[in-house]
Amino acid sequence: MPVAPPASPTVRKADPKPPPAAERVYAHIKEAVLDRRYEGGTLLTEGDLAEAVGVSRTPVREALLRLEVEGLIKLYPKKGALVLAVSAQEISDVVETRLLVEEFAARKAVPASAQLIARLEQLLEEQRELAEVGDLAAVSVKDRCFHAEIVKNAGNEILSRLYDQLRDRQLRMGVAVMEAHPGRIAANITEHGELLDAIRAGDAEGAAQVVRRHVSRVKVLVRGDDR
Repeated sequence: MPVAPPASPTVRKADPKPPPAAERVYAHIKEAVLDRRYEGGTLLTEGDLAEAVGVSRTPVREALLRLEVEGLIKLYPKKGALVLAVSAQEISDVVETRLLVEEFAARKAVPASAQLIARLEQLLEEQRELAEVGDLAAVSVKDRCFHAEIVKNAGNEILSRLYDQLRDRQLRMGVAVMEAHPGRIAANITEHGELLDAIRAGDAEGAAQVVRRHVSRVKVLVRGDDR
């Protein structure tokens, strides 16, 4: 009778290493700035941040330097880091850049592949679900993903990379708009539906017009003028 070979020893996979301390601090601050838990004008101290994340002050300094380079905070020696508010010029610059990129991408998206249509339908449904539970930060992320998917499908990698650089500013402005104008959440979803309908119908100019109306509205709302 043949003898069964011995069972192979079970190899236990090592637990993944946690991210470096500076990376954890960086992620903590950036997420809080983007979803406005740390609003513009908030002064952050090294001690408070170190306690919040559970690290020493050295990685906090590293993270703050990195965030200052990204334009989210301003460091003041011996005082802390000031979260920078979104300026009127920044709003104008972001909207202008988005219009240049997104109108072009909306036209290029037509005729759309079945994969793009399915992905946009999925993102739109996810926006609706998140809006129902009131998760503004997550809604803003999905909102941005919806537009980014169209840009990605334009087939221009340089343009996609340029658009990716707007991500943080888009998310921050998106949350600000939804907090100040709760009714805008439903309006955004409706306009995304109109954009999807135009792309699905093969109406390139109609899609570009929806983008222009939709994105231009951001400038008005972030500045607080909803007339």
